[in-house]
Amino acid sequence: MRASASHNQDLGLPAIYLHLLAELLNTIGVDEQALLLRVGLDPVRLKSTELRVSQAQASEFVTRAIIESGEPGLGIMLAGEMKMPLHGALGTAVMSSRTLGEALDLMSRYLTLRAPHLRVTRRTEGRHAVFQVSCSIDLGPLQGFIMDAMLFGCVTMGVQLTGVAVPGSEIRRRGAEPAYFQRFRQRIAVPVRFNATEDAFLVPTAQLSAPLKFSDDQLAATSRAQCEEALHQLTEDAGFACRVRRVIETSHPFPPKLARVAGTLFVSERTLKRRLQEEESSFQNLVDQVRLERARELLENTGMNLSQIADSLGYADAANFTRAFKRWTGISPSHHRTLSRIPVTPAATRLRAMA
Repeated sequence: MRASASHNQDLGLPAIYLHLLAELLNTIGVDEQALLLRVGLDPVRLKSTELRVSQAQASEFVTRAIIESGEPGLGIMLAGEMKMPLHGALGTAVMSSRTLGEALDLMSRYLTLRAPHLRVTRRTEGRHAVFQVSCSIDLGPLQGFIMDAMLFGCVTMGVQLTGVAVPGSEIRRRGAEPAYFQRFRQRIAVPVRFNATEDAFLVPTAQLSAPLKFSDDQLAATSRAQCEEALHQLTEDAGFACRVRRVIETSHPFPPKLARVAGTLFVSERTLKRRLQEEESSFQNLVDQVRLERARELLENTGMNLSQIADSLGYADAANFTRAFKRWTGISPSHHRTLSRIPVTPAATRLRAMA
């Protein structure tokens, strides 16, 4: 069953952002691997550009990262490390736009893909276009971090797209200037005004027509279509089962215990089971779905033997893994590996269809 998106749903955060934050922590002397494992996140899985981390785990990781690093400005630091390709299809669509205005409008439309619960609204104020950023719910400790990363990331994005900081642009921030900001002021190439009534990125309207370095109409059209499809998928598949699956996908150790997942999502084990049942799903089915996807990935893309794959998937031995794989697919893991390595020809396609 599918559920419609609502403000209260956890659409997760792209795992790649937490991977980038972990790398940043490493550069300032924090044991990022140990920190990720304490939160129950698999460092290897975070490198994926497709997976998303539950909001609860992302918030816990960011909170611990700030505490253990003693650096409240991690959001600003992360903004400086953001490269457009890390933003997936949205990054490609933005980069391949014709003008800065088109790029900013795309970012506003599809921001949910990268930072759920943040919304961007545009208005004109004198000679400036004002892109106001707001949050639909209270994200707790994660909110200030995300707002820093988002707004200061706009400055980084402008430099990457046009080659220079957008002339005449400005950042507005609500609230008093935090003490840590002085250490970062020189890194930010545009003025920042605190005690404002909104969080916003301002761009002179004359600059919206500035051409971009990587403009590509065909690539832009393709990537925008991908964004539209991804947004539809994200908001349609936003039920409780998807939240559970996100935790399973990025958990360490794998597979996670039901009690651990329930605790991560702040529900009882009984409630987790009931809500999955309401969506015609079960915890074991979700674990098996993730196991099958990982098994195929490892069989097709690595040289790991069956015992190693079985161990990584949480099986006692290769025999148990083989039985489970046959039950899911009708063929053995070894047969699947062989088929995956046959050159893709009409004959091979027919062979795969018959298997």
